[in-house]
Amino acid sequence: MNAPLIWIGIPLILSVLLWLPRRANITALLGGSSALIFAMLAWFLPIDIAIRVNAIFSFKIVSSIEILGRQISITPADQPLVALLYSLTAIWFFGSSAAYIARRLVPIGMAMLALLIASLAVQPFLYAALIIQTAILIAVPLLSPPEVKPKRGVIRFLIYQTIAMPFILFSGWLLAGVESSPGDIELLTQAAVLLALGFAFLLAIFPLYTWIPLLMEEASPYAVGFILWLLPNITFLFALGFLDRYAWLREYPQLPNALRSAGLLMVLTGGIWSAFQRHLGRMMGYAAIVNTGFSLLSLSLLADHQLSTFFLLQIPQALGLIIWSLALSILKIHERSLEFKKVQGMLQRYPIILSGLLLAHLSAMGLPLLAGFPPIIALWEGLARQNLLAAFWVGLAVASLLTGALRTLAVLVMSPKDEGWTLNGSWVQNTLISIGIFFILLLGLFPQILYPLLANLPLTFEHLSG
Repeated sequence: MNAPLIWIGIPLILSVLLWLPRRANITALLGGSSALIFAMLAWFLPIDIAIRVNAIFSFKIVSSIEILGRQISITPADQPLVALLYSLTAIWFFGSSAAYIARRLVPIGMAMLALLIASLAVQPFLYAALIIQTAILIAVPLLSPPEVKPKRGVIRFLIYQTIAMPFILFSGWLLAGVESSPGDIELLTQAAVLLALGFAFLLAIFPLYTWIPLLMEEASPYAVGFILWLLPNITFLFALGFLDRYAWLREYPQLPNALRSAGLLMVLTGGIWSAFQRHLGRMMGYAAIVNTGFSLLSLSLLADHQLSTFFLLQIPQALGLIIWSLALSILKIHERSLEFKKVQGMLQRYPIILSGLLLAHLSAMGLPLLAGFPPIIALWEGLARQNLLAAFWVGLAVASLLTGALRTLAVLVMSPKDEGWTLNGSWVQNTLISIGIFFILLLGLFPQILYPLLANLPLTFEHLSG
């Protein structure tokens, strides 16, 4: 038995079998339970250590496997990261039945996660770009069902993500030359520029994120939310792998400034444009753009904070996107539209669901006592120590997100006629949103409960963790 077979091979096989159940709630339950089991195995099962079952029988999980001359390896240092990815995916799967998308999201999501973990584990790393492209192609049926003609957002998403691949492949080719001629400044600059362009397309860096608000209008908000969580996070981990491997890249003098500039562009443009939206889905899309900006800013603090701030952001951001996109999906299913004029006064009809939406929005901008507050205040403090002007621009972005939340609240409570309070939505939908609200408040009040999981995550990247 080997580790890649457990966390990549078996999930890929399972993703095919998950198409078989005819009931969505069974698919969601099986997919979520399977992802949770993989997370627990990653947390508790030792790799490269003999496990004794009894006096005469023992076995060992080998870390690597070779396929067609290429090595895929999941080491003990990678296990906390794999456990985090599978546990968060399990939450997405459990919520998918309430969003009425489990039949597509669970099997496709399982296959995507397995492929993206393979992209982080494969050597040489050039093959990772091809595996990521395969996962992106698999995502298309999730965003646009086969019976529906693809719209502008899906086409633009596919084009932008595909354009990233040649840049990353060419940069990998140049990096092979850099290893043999580390003193060639021109070659270093060319490799860095190509790498930056590739990741700019993958991460949808300004102005390459126009597909995000379009998708939020065209597709299921829950499906888009899953993509906006999974792909950027895997891309960031892929980028950290580059920084960990190449000393010249992580010591590149312009790297912190480039990350800070890109992050500020993302949080400023995403925050300001979210403040003027009249569509709840587009507003969440711009908030996801701000999340990417926060992650970029956290990486600009590598010299001071290593990776602690980056990983501190991951769980609150994922939790916020899950609750926000689920609430939007439920509202869209029942009301058919997420335009302000169509959802006016809906808080009285969907009090729990829309309370979850508002709290997820407020958590995304770091309101005190909510899950997003501890990492965002840590990020803000770190920026202020380095550059007060950068901290000011982050403050402006946060204020813009708050403006969008207040506008949403004003519309939702502005009932066009005198209505009584009712509790719409199924009991499953209201229960899931209530659980999400509980955890947003819990992580805001007691962020230290995440420490056992987050403490070992930076160790995945040996040269970046201290």
